[in-house]
Amino acid sequence: MQTQLANRPRYAMRLNALKASLPVGRCDTPSLLALAAQVEGITAADLNYPDQVSEDNETAVREALDANGIALNGLAMRYYGDPAFAIGAFTNPDPTVRLRAIDQTRAAIDICARLGAGQLTLWMGQDGFDYAFQLDYARAWDDTVAAMAEAADHNPDIDIAIEYKPNEPRAYALMPDIGTTLLATKELNRPNVGVTLDFAHVLYADEMPAHAAHLVARHSRLLGVHLNDGYGKRDDGLMVGAVHPVATVELLVELDRIGYGGVIYFDTFPDHSGLDPLEEARNNVAMTDRLRSVAKTLKDDADLAAAIAAQDAATSQRIVARALFGA
Repeated sequence: MQTQLANRPRYAMRLNALKASLPVGRCDTPSLLALAAQVEGITAADLNYPDQVSEDNETAVREALDANGIALNGLAMRYYGDPAFAIGAFTNPDPTVRLRAIDQTRAAIDICARLGAGQLTLWMGQDGFDYAFQLDYARAWDDTVAAMAEAADHNPDIDIAIEYKPNEPRAYALMPDIGTTLLATKELNRPNVGVTLDFAHVLYADEMPAHAAHLVARHSRLLGVHLNDGYGKRDDGLMVGAVHPVATVELLVELDRIGYGGVIYFDTFPDHSGLDPLEEARNNVAMTDRLRSVAKTLKDDADLAAAIAAQDAATSQRIVARALFGA
C-alpha cells in the first residue's frame, strides 16, 4: 500500500518513457501529459526543449498542463537534435553554432517565464571531448561559463540548474562530477545558478549521493533531484531503490536536513527493458513515499546520530536495516 505523506513533494516522471504506450503518430506532448496524469502522485512535469515544448506547441502544452492538473516545474535543454552540436553546444569551435546554442537557451528561458516554470536545466552532454589534443580546455571552459552566465542573466527570475554526468555522448564531459560543477557555479557567481543531482549520474561519477547533496547545499543551491538507480557503470535509469535503497534513504535524509522543497523527478527508463511505464512510475511513487517515511524516522534518531558521530558503521547499518526491513 502506498504511504501517504502530508508533505509529499511534487513528483514528475520522464515523459519519453510513455511513448511506447501511445499509438504511432499520437506521441505529442499533450497526449504524454494526459497519460502521466493517470499515475497518482505525478503532479509536476519537466519538459525538454525544443523536442517536447517549443514556440510551435506552447499553447497546446499550456492547455494540457491545465487540463490535467500538472504544474510545469521547468524545462531541460536538449541540444542533440541539431547535428551541428555534435562536437559541442557552448564549446563549439564555430562561433555561429555556439551563438545558436545560446539563442536556443534564451528562447527556452522565455518559454519558462511564459508558462510559469521556475527553472531551466542544462545537461551539456555534447560539451566535452573524445581524444587527447582534441579540445582547448581553457577556451572550452571559458566559453561554457560565459554562455551559462548569459543564460543566467537573460532572466534572473528563472533558475539555471547544471546537471552533471561523467560522459555520454562524449567520452569525457567538461563538467563530469560534483567538484567541477561547483567550481563552475563559483565562477558564475549568480544567485539564480545551482545544481541538479541525478542519482545514477552521481553513482556513475563514483560519488555518494548524500555527500554530493551536502556539498551542493554548502557551496551552491540544490535546484533539482532526479531519482532512479543503477549499478554505477553507466546511466542505467532503474527504478528507485532497486539497487541502492540504503544510499537512497541517506540522500532523502540529507534532502530533509537541507530543506530541499523542489520537485523529485523520476528519470527512469522502463522503455529500455519493455516495462509498462505507468506501472513503473507507480512503483517509483510508492517506493519513494516508503523510503521518505523511513528517512523521516532516521533524521532525528539519537542512536543513529551517535553511531555516525563515532563512525560506528556496524551500529548505524543495523539501525537503518531495522527501519527499512523491520526487526
